[in-house]
Amino acid sequence: MKNSRQIASETLYKIFYDDAYSNIAIDSALSEIKDGKSFITRLVYGVVERKITIDSIISKYCDKPKPKVLILLRMGVYQLYFMDKVPSNAAINESVELANHNGLSYYSKLINAVLHKVDNNRIDLDAIEDMSIKYSVPQHLINMWYKAYGKDNVDAFLPCLNESAPVFAVPNTTLVDTDELLYELNCDGIEGEVYNDLVVITSSFDLKKCRAFQNGLFHIEDLSCYNAVKALGCQENDIVFDICSAPGGKAFTAASLMNNQGKIYAFDIYEHRVKLIKEGAERLGLSSITAEVNNGTEFNSDLPLADKIICDVPCSGFGIIRRKPEIRYKDLDSIKDLPALQYEILHTSSKYLKQGGRLLYSTCTLNKRENEKIVEKFISENSDFSVLKSVTTFPSENGGDGFFYSIIERN
Repeated sequence: MKNSRQIASETLYKIFYDDAYSNIAIDSALSEIKDGKSFITRLVYGVVERKITIDSIISKYCDKPKPKVLILLRMGVYQLYFMDKVPSNAAINESVELANHNGLSYYSKLINAVLHKVDNNRIDLDAIEDMSIKYSVPQHLINMWYKAYGKDNVDAFLPCLNESAPVFAVPNTTLVDTDELLYELNCDGIEGEVYNDLVVITSSFDLKKCRAFQNGLFHIEDLSCYNAVKALGCQENDIVFDICSAPGGKAFTAASLMNNQGKIYAFDIYEHRVKLIKEGAERLGLSSITAEVNNGTEFNSDLPLADKIICDVPCSGFGIIRRKPEIRYKDLDSIKDLPALQYEILHTSSKYLKQGGRLLYSTCTLNKRENEKIVEKFISENSDFSVLKSVTTFPSENGGDGFFYSIIERN
């Protein structure tokens, strides 16, 4: 049977060299084991999250190691620097054993020597002046943020990118209020506290074993996204479209705010993702939601006009780096086509909006080309629409993710 570090090394190889998504790779690895899940999760996410910092440390003692050797060195350095409960000798010896076990015996002395040097010559990470190395964020991304949002704002949220993101439970207010949800979670052995309209969960938990979740008392959604949907002002008996809905959190929030009165059309382009929406709505007992396959870039004349529209478009995801750490390493050229798609979805969605109706345009990224610039272009080309408000939020220790939204009204 493979031990935890072996599974972690194989998972990291898939992420770094096979372009696997971290959450999918980890879920796949953990599905086959019973023990060591938290250790593997911490080690894999941690190495991905701190790659630039770790590689800077390794580079002082080793130049361009082979991929599998580099994986073992990264794991060893992460354990030495960021996992206090792992003794130094265990971090080093287990890395050497992994090398021997994986046909890398030739490099075992190198791994042993490098990790001993790293352990004996520790640096104060807090004293690092290079922000890219200190917080393991590519310099090109920091430069883009500095230009868009100012150095003070960016320097304030950079530390949050390597912290655990808060988990928010949105109460299904057709069944419970916030205090009642907290009580039900406590009965399930889950700790939390009321945070405005939501409950922030402060302990580990398993949704599959949570009775409050299975009984439809809440869904999980980030605070920033929840606030954006709430700002749209959905009312009872509204007709609401959620254009890019899956897995359905925004539609669930809207239906709850509407007291399950009215009609919500929740769309996605793929049937298997529409199925996720249907399952979530059924679990929550939200009969006002109808989930259908629909392409957000193509106008569907069979649909009615809507009072409110949620247009949360595909994006680069730079606002949710702490949830999906590999996003930070995206090449900016790889997302250059996104604004055209985002504008097309916004423009098509606007055709469904009634006069006097409101549309929420939102992304979970921090990139003005995908946010303000899209809205500005749309308004400049559509004189019968106006912006009521636009909001950018930055990741914060106890708050929501990086997020942008704009409320647009049809005059």
